[in-house]
Amino acid sequence: MAEDVDNKYMRRCLDLAVGAEGLTRPNPVVGAVVVCDGRITGEGYHIYSGGPHAEVIAVNAVKDRSTLNRSTLYVSLEPCCHHGKTPPCTDMIISAEIPRIVVGTLDTSAKVSGKGIEILRAAGKEVRVGVLENECRWLNRRFFTWHEKKRPYIILKWAESSDGFIDLERRADSTPEPYWITGLPERVLVHKWRATEEAILVGGETIRKDNPRLNVRYWKGKDPLIVILSRSGNIENYLERYETKTNILTFTFKKDRIKDDVIQVVLESEDVAAEKICNTLYEMGIQSLIVEGGAVVLNHFISKGFWDEARIFKGFKEFKKGVKAPVIEGKVINELNFETSKLRIIVR
Repeated sequence: MAEDVDNKYMRRCLDLAVGAEGLTRPNPVVGAVVVCDGRITGEGYHIYSGGPHAEVIAVNAVKDRSTLNRSTLYVSLEPCCHHGKTPPCTDMIISAEIPRIVVGTLDTSAKVSGKGIEILRAAGKEVRVGVLENECRWLNRRFFTWHEKKRPYIILKWAESSDGFIDLERRADSTPEPYWITGLPERVLVHKWRATEEAILVGGETIRKDNPRLNVRYWKGKDPLIVILSRSGNIENYLERYETKTNILTFTFKKDRIKDDVIQVVLESEDVAAEKICNTLYEMGIQSLIVEGGAVVLNHFISKGFWDEARIFKGFKEFKKGVKAPVIEGKVINELNFETSKLRIIVR
């Protein structure tokens, strides 16, 4: 029975935390709930980096603080125990005299990594860890991947025709523009995804064929860092006409073909492009990357094993010929139907 109750309130923590997805980076998203006598007396979630943590907001929301010494604090991620932009949450929890703390999952970053739990238990608190752990880790999969694998969390995204083509055959003199497989609702969803991720990657061929804007114009949020992988570096026409509120980072073998005001990384012949990109973004503190094409770039990331999640729109149009869509294997965790396509989400 107690386990069922703990699950119930941890789900509330997750519901709260997801509302800040994409807003707290580089910090994780965290939800917290204070419960006394079977009733939620305070709750909150971390809203932005540098702002108060979820535990502080939840405890401060409790109107009758005399109830704290017989309350349970639920939090989706291990409370911090170090001084950063805010004081340690463990100190606040101890001073509030909360006797029981239920934690969704450990914070595996170097500064915490179980130390918060140790401090609370040393102070005589009852601490339960691992309630809805998989769900709590999934919510912060970008944060955990960056800290544990030393690279960004990588999402592959593409749309393919009903017969498995990612694009039509193009004439050399065709106007650079996308050929839409999906409809407006899917595009709005993609822009929501872009607002959640820190960087977006496309190849030089996609730049030349589609002239993409790679922003979040259909959604409210910050444009991701634009990353372009171009072996030839032949993208100067795009860079000259593109107006962006974000930076552009290019990876190429031809340094002299890139504009001076563009951040650039020169690839050596022995470099694995996906690995070099991941290492560079990790050093920049970028926790997530969405790769949107084209087929050569997507297949490169798949073949080298640099991906965590794939989001694939299967359109209802038939192309009959064109550029073959990538083939990928994984576990389907969600499917969603649209008027013009079906979305599958796959994880490794």
